[in-house]
Amino acid sequence: MNDSAGHGSSAVGGGLDPAAVVRLRLVVARLHRQLAQASDRQDFTFAQLSALARIEAHGPIRLGELAARERVAAPSMTRTVTPLVASGLVARLPDPEDGRSALVELSPEGVELLAEIRQRRSEVLARRTAELDARERAVLLEALPVLERLVAFED
Repeated sequence: MNDSAGHGSSAVGGGLDPAAVVRLRLVVARLHRQLAQASDRQDFTFAQLSALARIEAHGPIRLGELAARERVAAPSMTRTVTPLVASGLVARLPDPEDGRSALVELSPEGVELLAEIRQRRSEVLARRTAELDARERAVLLEALPVLERLVAFED
């Protein structure tokens, strides 16, 4: 795959130069993949781990609302959550407001799994940032609010 194909030489709409956009995209994707590989719980998909984190933040939650928050169709979310329920990481509860519906919440095992994954990923970042010099760490700290803004933008 040629990541620079089709890119002009000037920034669009005052943003970064296209080559810098490619570099940023690649570094974010590679870092994400490396952090995902840092935990040995590779038996879960990105969608499942994302759903677990969203359930932790907003649960108990209806599957339809969870699907909306994850920006996927309800049947897709059902396919994502079903194995999590089967593995005991998520519990289904009757919805007290709608007998035809159910809520999902993390089980203690689900809470423990997320904490373990986050700890391992944080350890990887801590080790890597310890290898940076003081100037590089300062630059990284200064960039954090900008990166947080990028994450906050909605498409």
